[in-house]
Amino acid sequence: MAIAVTSRQLFIDGEWRVPHLNKRIPIINPSTQNIIGDIPAATKEDVDLAVDAAKRAISRNKGRDWSNASGSVRAGYLRAIAAKITEKKNELGKLESIDCGKPLDEALADLDDVIGCFEYYAGLAEGLDAKQKAPVSLPLETFKSYVLKEPIGVVALITPWNYPLLMATWKVAPALAAGCAAILKPSELASLTCLELGEICREVGLPPGVLNIVTGLGHEAGASLASHPDVDKIAFTGSSATGSRIMTAAAELIKPVSLELGGKSPIIVFEDVDLDKVAEWTILGCFFTNGQICSATSRLIVHESIASEFVNRLVKWAENIKISDPLEEGCRLGPVISEAQYKKVLNFISTAKNEGATILTGGRRPEHLKRGYFVEPTIITDVTTSMQIWREEVFGPVLAVKTFSTEEEAIDLANDTHYGLGSAVMSNDLERCERLSKALQAGIVWINCAQPSFIQAPWGGIKRSGFGRELGEWGLDNYLSVKQVTRYISDEQWGWYQSPSKL
Repeated sequence: MAIAVTSRQLFIDGEWRVPHLNKRIPIINPSTQNIIGDIPAATKEDVDLAVDAAKRAISRNKGRDWSNASGSVRAGYLRAIAAKITEKKNELGKLESIDCGKPLDEALADLDDVIGCFEYYAGLAEGLDAKQKAPVSLPLETFKSYVLKEPIGVVALITPWNYPLLMATWKVAPALAAGCAAILKPSELASLTCLELGEICREVGLPPGVLNIVTGLGHEAGASLASHPDVDKIAFTGSSATGSRIMTAAAELIKPVSLELGGKSPIIVFEDVDLDKVAEWTILGCFFTNGQICSATSRLIVHESIASEFVNRLVKWAENIKISDPLEEGCRLGPVISEAQYKKVLNFISTAKNEGATILTGGRRPEHLKRGYFVEPTIITDVTTSMQIWREEVFGPVLAVKTFSTEEEAIDLANDTHYGLGSAVMSNDLERCERLSKALQAGIVWINCAQPSFIQAPWGGIKRSGFGRELGEWGLDNYLSVKQVTRYISDEQWGWYQSPSKL
């Protein structure tokens, strides 16, 4: 199936602009390893232009001032963007599939979430006006106080390649709803649908400079954006190593950051569960999106009394997954994103085997696929807690397994990690689930499921998985600053100092 890839430029100040050095980055379809197009490579000069455009978009002096537009005005644009994405959903889904290797059914489901996210934050934008000047209760009747919520200003949004348009939308929609002007820098490994978002913004007449989109390499475009003195906040989703560098750059200028970083999330399976029902959730929790999810529940902690039977069922479920070109009907596992990631995943598996673990199933390219960065769903047993496969994020379809005998042991195994994004508990004992939901050190706990996310519920982690929350009202708060306004209302003089007139 041939899919047209439009050659876009940088989207700055409402227009398509050729990058300063006119450099391009090839786009490689991870299913075929073929070059299918290219994207512009922004440099510092391009980032400067984008930041200047964003500043003008919220500048009253320039006659634009997006930040002071009413929430209902901003909501109108967000709903128009949602409607336009709805029109282009099938086209965008196919672009996403060939760009990042995501199965088409997943890509289309992601686009439903993209549409819902823009519509949800349109509603919150409308509600902002009514929430302004919220009164603060004070102990002194001589004062009145209220709170203003104001847009932070110019925000840098740096997003990953595993959910290209959806992760961008998680940031773009609330930032625009809050009245910020944004510069979106998507991953150079998957930028196609984010660039199409620029064309959608142009088509719906979004005011110039409100959203700017610069593609390029992390050490050029991303670093320039993170360290830019006129950027008021940075929101980043990606690896912990890059997050640390972004936080360091932001610290130089004392600017706020929100970070959604890596994970090595546990899934704890107790002995009282329906094995097939939980097997499917376990498979989905680790192998969905080709195993490339920050919150992937890639550490299975299973009760020793059911471990053998449960793992055998997992193997059957894993071997039944359709692995194919993402555009094929029924595909449930596509390729990982790039050759570098492919080699990294295989190296993790090889290291696990060398350290004494057992590769129970998978661990290689499927025999029926001669090209593309495909890795079979892989289940690894005989794992110790010191092994790399247990401690480090793979970001591929690899599940590591350990057993436990007591609830306390399961909790200790789950929490013994630098990460703290997701976690899952599988048990029919709801009191036990309640205990574990409090004991697990993670920003998200799933009970008898794995990986669902909802626009209305907060998303984010603790420890080296980052800080700050996206989605829901918490996502909007990311882009708002709180201002206290207090007024003295008495006719009487305050009286702290002796009045000169009475001397």
